[in-house]
Amino acid sequence: MTSILTCTFKNLHSTSKWALRFFIRPLSCSSQLQAAQAAQTKSKKTLTKANVRNIVVVDGVRIPFLLSGTLYKDLMPHDLARAALTGLLHRTNVPKEVVDYLIFGTVIQEVKTSNVAREAALGAGFSDKTPAHTVTMACISANQAMTTGVGLIASGQCDVVVAGGVELMSDIPIRHSRKMRKMMLDLNKAKTMGQRLSLISKFRLNFLAPELPAVAEFSTSETMGHSADRLAAAFAVSRLEQDEYALRSHSLAKKAQDEGLLSDVVPFKVPGKDTVTQDNGIRPSSLEQMAKLKPAFIKPYGTVTAANSSFLTDGASAMLIMAEDKALAMGYKPKAYLRDFVYVSQDPKDQLLLGPTYATPKVLEKAGLTMSDIDAFEFHEAFSGQILANFKAMDSDWFAQNYMGRKTKVGLPPLEKFNTWGGSLSLGHPFGATGCRLVMAAANRLQKDGGQYGLVAACAAGGQGHAMIVEAYPK
Repeated sequence: MTSILTCTFKNLHSTSKWALRFFIRPLSCSSQLQAAQAAQTKSKKTLTKANVRNIVVVDGVRIPFLLSGTLYKDLMPHDLARAALTGLLHRTNVPKEVVDYLIFGTVIQEVKTSNVAREAALGAGFSDKTPAHTVTMACISANQAMTTGVGLIASGQCDVVVAGGVELMSDIPIRHSRKMRKMMLDLNKAKTMGQRLSLISKFRLNFLAPELPAVAEFSTSETMGHSADRLAAAFAVSRLEQDEYALRSHSLAKKAQDEGLLSDVVPFKVPGKDTVTQDNGIRPSSLEQMAKLKPAFIKPYGTVTAANSSFLTDGASAMLIMAEDKALAMGYKPKAYLRDFVYVSQDPKDQLLLGPTYATPKVLEKAGLTMSDIDAFEFHEAFSGQILANFKAMDSDWFAQNYMGRKTKVGLPPLEKFNTWGGSLSLGHPFGATGCRLVMAAANRLQKDGGQYGLVAACAAGGQGHAMIVEAYPK
């Protein structure tokens, strides 16, 4: 069998048409792939630009990503962010006083710590003179934190920036109904007993019904899972194909975890509980077990299930970003350059999750690269169906011509270079923190395999997306 799924997972005995179509490049010998990458690296030019500061990632860490409702459930978001910052300080030994600015991404904000970057920085011991702010851009919030830091350094405003992200899905804000909120505010303003009694007389039991947050588009009222199911159907992605891809993600993540490749993970002593040392959502199963699950969103005929979707996750990440000259002056050996990046946006109804398809060609063209130049692809895996729909869109001349204004297709990422240490389906997806994980995975893979260029891409709510080129720092 020549399918990458078959070559990678010996326990699979059959290959779907989708696998045969997209996974025709076998991983017959890892040493051959490394040799090819090494040969490519020698022939590639650096993306350094004249009169533009080189910006580097010195290192990046994340606390273990955990299923929501598990060991982090009694904490607050700033606790997780503080742990990531503390881990970064221990990993890099960077003096706190040299950090010019901190930026964190988050999606569902804790009202008590709306600027979670500032609270986490103070908790981690950074000076109260060091500014910090929080950004939000759905699943690419950490990406926005990083690129905001890049902008601060490129413009000369800063030399050293810490960027990161955090999400705590175990404790999300649940509000009173609007009617109840209005009554409570009016009661607070009432000056006489008569006014208070008049307001209370208007109370109805349905005022007590809470408002629960949902992973849904405000503009369309559609949940992301429902949109993923429709997208998979539109691109004729079958349930089996989605389950196969999810199995691939979990199996590769387990392999990477067992081999110690997930070096960005730092241990976190949870107050009053155990020390957490690894992600707990990696769960390789079997196609037979996965096939037993019922559709999660479009019932009874949908194809998106809990097994082929990313799960609600708690976690935080942080990266040390510097101007190259500053890093070298401080004696650091950076891991990677942060190069060109783009943000895109499109129709949030029918193209909600196609950000990587639109962003990938734009960032390649901006950097003067082609798909064949990329040695490591790291795409955010919201759903198996989302990844596979992007693959089909990227491999379609018709889609390129009719929707993207391009003459030819973007091209398909080779699977032997794609998310080879697992992805969000298996490692977890704390909405505000995933971007940093993607960049560090690309940087660490390039360092290990001798590649030069990585491409990071992600979709996000609102029909938005991001892509960035990461270049390995010379050894």
